[in-house]
Amino acid sequence: MQLYIGNQNYSTWSLRAWLIIKQFDLEAEITKLKLFSDTFYQTLEPINPAAKVPALVDGKVAIWESLAILEYINEVYLDGQAWPSATAERAKARALACEMHSGFAALRSEMPMNIRAKRNIQLTEQATKDLARIENLFGEQMSLYPGGWLFGDWSIADAMYAPVVLRLQTYGITLNDKAQQYLDKQLNSPALKLWIEQSQEETDIVLEDEIGEPSK
Repeated sequence: MQLYIGNQNYSTWSLRAWLIIKQFDLEAEITKLKLFSDTFYQTLEPINPAAKVPALVDGKVAIWESLAILEYINEVYLDGQAWPSATAERAKARALACEMHSGFAALRSEMPMNIRAKRNIQLTEQATKDLARIENLFGEQMSLYPGGWLFGDWSIADAMYAPVVLRLQTYGITLNDKAQQYLDKQLNSPALKLWIEQSQEETDIVLEDEIGEPSK
């Protein structure tokens, strides 16, 4: 397998696909491309009609969408273990993953992932509603699986929400104690720690994701 990702400081969708590979210690060649550079587009266009990251190439198979990559790796390499085994829990995990995939537009717009930064921002009413939903979601799952992943064992749902955890850290957002258990679980995981460490080594700046005032 070969996985193409963007700058680790900024690329939320790259992180999601990368996490499943690291979480299960799968063999894959990781190619990091500088976002919006000529090399970025020249490399991706022959294998990915959208010319976006992440993109996965596995033999003759090319996939260029995060959730599709997660599903493919789960089916081909993990025998389905990246979703909960129980039918009802698996359905809920998929629902939460899709909610993240297609929702939380205000939060994602107003709080772009920027791991190296610490910023203060003023959120709109809609972004505040998004955060309340996140807090409720994390708290509900921690009531079921205290101190664990969203469904006890790590799942694709956790990959989908990892960038949210990093956003909350950047912008100094505090959640209630129950929801904070999940943030701590993510931030203390070896895979996410590695991603954060590698993001610190980057120097590229994506101005559109450098919002807010530096926090003291």
